[in-house]
Amino acid sequence: MPTLVLIRHGQSEWNQANRFNGWIDTQLSETGKKQAREAGKLLQDQELHFARAYSSVLSRTIMTVNRVLEELGQAYIPQVKTWRLNERHYGILQGEDKDVMRAKYGKEQVQTWRRSYSVLPPSSAGLSKTVTIDGRVYPAFDHRYAEVPYGLLPKSENIQTTEARVKPIFEEGILADLKQGKDVLVVAHGTSIRALTKLVEGLTPEEVTKVEIPNGQPILYDFSNDLTIKQKTVLGD
Repeated sequence: MPTLVLIRHGQSEWNQANRFNGWIDTQLSETGKKQAREAGKLLQDQELHFARAYSSVLSRTIMTVNRVLEELGQAYIPQVKTWRLNERHYGILQGEDKDVMRAKYGKEQVQTWRRSYSVLPPSSAGLSKTVTIDGRVYPAFDHRYAEVPYGLLPKSENIQTTEARVKPIFEEGILADLKQGKDVLVVAHGTSIRALTKLVEGLTPEEVTKVEIPNGQPILYDFSNDLTIKQKTVLGD
């Protein structure tokens, strides 16, 4: 009987700095690197052998999934890196300090942009290859998206549009593997994991807005052969 494990990446540099990350490619903080290792150690007692690991194309998930698999002695398994599992695009909030945005737009408005299922933050101006924050250059829309049709690249997203982006890789990749009885690891982001949680559990739009996804905490779904959820377990909770 298959098991699905979802893990939000370890703390990123911008999680630590209280900035909106989104599609900007930041690295793990030192705390995030430790969280990734700890997630792998938490999974050691589960006796899972993953057939495949999925992550976004952003460094913070790739760094996390590699550390998790190293701790499990499973670094050799196939990995699928896909833009469809990226964090939501935060529009004009992306790269900004969260407290500064709350002061500028109001706490309620920023919270609505962050957690509403269907309300979009104001769109960013364009699809720049890089962004510069505090004098440091970060990758944004670079060569990793070269094969993605231009019209699919977002300038702002909410949970609903992130779910629509995630759904194809869920149905054609993750779910297809589970139907074959395979154990699957997915390392993604807060909003893309919320979207996956909605798809897996059949949550309502209102329910999914209340889901909290801590950094580096494995969420296990044990399924029966017909993919009914037998048990959900959160490790390290």
